Amino acid sequence: MESRHHERWSHRRHQLAHLLKPHSHESVQKVDSALESSAEGMRALWLSLGVLGATAVLQAAVVLLSGSVALLGDTVHNAADALTALPLAVAFVLGRRAATRRFTYGYGRAEDLAGIVIVLTIAASAALAAYESVDRLLHPRDIAHPGVVALAAVLGFIGNEWVARLRIRVGRRIGSAALVADGLHARTDGFTSLAVLVGAGGVALGWRAADPLVGLAITVAILLVLKDAAREVFRRLMDSVDPAVVDTGEAALRAVPGVLRVTELRMRWLGHGLRAEVTVEVDGGLDLRAAHDVAVRAEHALRHAVPRLTAALVHTDPAPGPGAEDPHRLLAHHAGSPPG
Repeated sequence: MESRHHERWSHRRHQLAHLLKPHSHESVQKVDSALESSAEGMRALWLSLGVLGATAVLQAAVVLLSGSVALLGDTVHNAADALTALPLAVAFVLGRRAATRRFTYGYGRAEDLAGIVIVLTIAASAALAAYESVDRLLHPRDIAHPGVVALAAVLGFIGNEWVARLRIRVGRRIGSAALVADGLHARTDGFTSLAVLVGAGGVALGWRAADPLVGLAITVAILLVLKDAAREVFRRLMDSVDPAVVDTGEAALRAVPGVLRVTELRMRWLGHGLRAEVTVEVDGGLDLRAAHDVAVRAEHALRHAVPRLTAALVHTDPAPGPGAEDPHRLLAHHAGSPPG
C-alpha cells in the first residue's frame, strides 16, 4: 500500500513538473533535433571549406612565386582537407532522410562511411608528406623568397587550426565522429604547415636538409593523429558507447518506481543520436497496463538522463517467484545458436 502511495505521488509530482516545464518526446521533435544537428554540422563544413579554400589559394600564389615544393605539398594538403567537407555534407544530407522499408533505421550510418573516407585521406596525406620529405633529402632543392614562404606557412597553420577547433567542437556537440575525425585531419595539415615554416627557416640559414628532416618528423605526428581518428571511427562502427553513459542510464532506470532490477541496457549510435534497448524486471503480479506504464516511465527517465538519446525500446520481465516457470522457456533452445 505504501509503495503504491509513493508511486502515485511520484507520478503526480512529475505531472506538475511537466506543467511548469512542458516538453515532448514525439517523433516530430526527434526529427527536428536531427535536422538541427545536421544543419549545425553543415554550417561548420561550409565555414571550414571557405577558410581552407582561401588559405589554399593564397598558398598556391606563393608556390608560383617561390617554387617551394614543401609549400606545394602543404597547399595540396589544405585543398584535400577542404574537399573532405563534401563526403561529410553528403552524409549529413542523407542522415535527414526518413527510414524506409529497406533501411529501417534510417541513413545515419552514412556518416560512419564518410569517416572511413576521411581516415583514408589522412593516411594519404601522411604518405604524401613522407614521400616528399624523402625525395627532398635525396634531391635537395633551393627555394626563393623563404620569408614569404614562412608567412604562407603561418597562414596555413592558423587556417587549419581554426578549422580543426571548429570541426572538433561542433562534432562533439552534435555527436558526429566523422566531423571530429575531419577536425583532426585539419590539425595534421596545420602540423605540415609548421614543418614548412621550420624548413624555410633552416633553408634561410643555409641548412638545406632542415626542410625534409622536419617533414619526416611531422609525418610521424600525422600518423599519431591518424591513429586517434581511426580509433574514433572504428569505435563508432563497432557500436562503442562511453561506459559512463551506460552507468548513467542504469542509475536512472533503477530509480524508476516499479523497476526492481535492470537486467540489460544496450546502446548504439545512429548518426547524431543514440538508440537504446532495455530489459527491466518488474513485479510478476502486475497486469499488462501496469507493466506497460513502468516501461513508459523507464523510457522517459532514460531520455532525460542520457544526452542525445532519440529512442529506447523497453522490455519488462516478470520477477521470478517461488515455483514460477521461466518466462523465456520457449526461447531456451535458441540460446547460443546463430541467427537464421
